Amino acid sequence: MSLKQPKSPKTTTAPLKNKPVAEPLPGQKATKKTATKPPIAKSGNATKTKEAATIPVKKVPTSVKKTKPVKEKVIRDSFSFPEHDYLKISELKKTCLAAGIHVKKSELLRAGLQLLTQLNIADLKQAVEQVEKLKTGRPNS
Repeated sequence: MSLKQPKSPKTTTAPLKNKPVAEPLPGQKATKKTATKPPIAKSGNATKTKEAATIPVKKVPTSVKKTKPVKEKVIRDSFSFPEHDYLKISELKKTCLAAGIHVKKSELLRAGLQLLTQLNIADLKQAVEQVEKLKTGRPNS
């Protein structure tokens, strides 16, 4: 069995001298012991390789950066609906599906909000008055 020789002097490592010994026991004085760095092997043509290794760096213009759209924060909340209003939501979903539109309950409610914001004050007041007032909070068990 033969040992392989390293290809270059840079890959060789010399053992460290004066390795620090374990922590001193209680009652003993700590002595300062240092480890020395291994010697660095230098070759005669090191300056030539540094000159050949310089690669020009391309500068990227800063105006090319892509901007990500800002994500809007989604807020989760719970609402109480009377049963007949909840049935209206499911009827609207069925109507949309029959027309080939896939829609979620939250999308229907948001669409209703957009339509309400387009109303004038008199029509908005009339729409709000038609809504049945509910007792807030959770029901007692």
